Amino acid sequence: MDRHRHDPGGGSMPGTIPPLAGPPSVVAPSPPMRIQLSSLFASPVIRRVLWYSKRAQKSLDRRFFISLGMGIVIFVGIAALLVTLLEKPWTVESVGSSFYWGLTTVFGQGDSSFITSPGGWIVSWLLILFGVALLGTITGALVAFVIDFLLKEGQGMGAAGYAEHIVICGWNATARDLVDELKQDEYKAKIVLIHDVDRNPAGGDVYYVRGDATHAEDLDRTGITAAQAAIVFPSDGSDAADMRSILIVMAIEAIAPEVRTVVEVNNPRHEVHLKRANADEVLVTSTLASHLLARSALYPGLSSLVTDIVSGGEGAELYRVSLPEEYCGLTVDALSATLRREHRATLLSINRGGHTFANPPAEFELSEGDDAVVLAESLTLLAPLKLERIDFSMTAPRTAAVVPSA
Repeated sequence: MDRHRHDPGGGSMPGTIPPLAGPPSVVAPSPPMRIQLSSLFASPVIRRVLWYSKRAQKSLDRRFFISLGMGIVIFVGIAALLVTLLEKPWTVESVGSSFYWGLTTVFGQGDSSFITSPGGWIVSWLLILFGVALLGTITGALVAFVIDFLLKEGQGMGAAGYAEHIVICGWNATARDLVDELKQDEYKAKIVLIHDVDRNPAGGDVYYVRGDATHAEDLDRTGITAAQAAIVFPSDGSDAADMRSILIVMAIEAIAPEVRTVVEVNNPRHEVHLKRANADEVLVTSTLASHLLARSALYPGLSSLVTDIVSGGEGAELYRVSLPEEYCGLTVDALSATLRREHRATLLSINRGGHTFANPPAEFELSEGDDAVVLAESLTLLAPLKLERIDFSMTAPRTAAVVPSA
């Protein structure tokens, strides 16, 4: 059963076309500072650091840093009183100047000419010895935090911090081909892989999270709640791998039910179980390959054509687009001619109310809310129509892809 989807962010992505009629609405500009702050905290690096800082606070001994800070203040205060007593007039201003000299000395910026007596020199040496040592301890703890952060990032123990990305759960030969395909596509999607091995098998362009995709905490590190889609791959060809895929889908649905889930399954008999787990799309690669081989045996050249259509390299690719309001009432033949004339796109199907109409009759007329699957050479040809995200608050057909070339 199809589920309702909702786009919380209302952001834009390739693959859809909004209505063109009417001028754009005028929106009051946001203050520059608010825009800068929002863009700053939207950075994946900042999100990772904030996530890791929150996690580190659980194991951080605050009393350690508080004790070190109080120790520095006490040493500086004692040194300031001794220097004032030995060299300066006993006034509030002199004590304040001595305290400031003590702080700058600890931080390595002290004025050596501030003291002139042997007693002051001894106090300065002791202050440098103990004060700088305490400050170095704090600095060392912070450096250790940064090093630990970098090490955990390299070991897959960090958090992605992405939004509108694709999460890959599991790894096999199909997953490797998928990553290569997404890297070649015009729509440069951010990719996060969650898998439980020592090293990242997907390469440096893919953010790696080492963990178990059935665990909520590990899925949270992939940023699953802000993801665009999740693709689940079986680790091998066994039935047990399919059962694990079902558990992964159930875990994703419990955390982020609005995220679209696409699953590769080994055994066709398990497809029904994945749909019961609310997987949006289930792909039986063996069945798909056998069907394509059969058609290619009957009609030579079909395999090359299909490969070119679904690949992200050169040639035409599949895109799902929404249709402007002024297209309502057009017949399929008129729509096909319009797409060819204005966007060099070939119409393949019309999608309405969760159903896909491939090769509909000539008298089929478009209604409001219809969208289409088209074949075009690139996003550039569709760009004049201003792409935007499909709204999943309406029931979406399972047969149409959400991302280009998917």
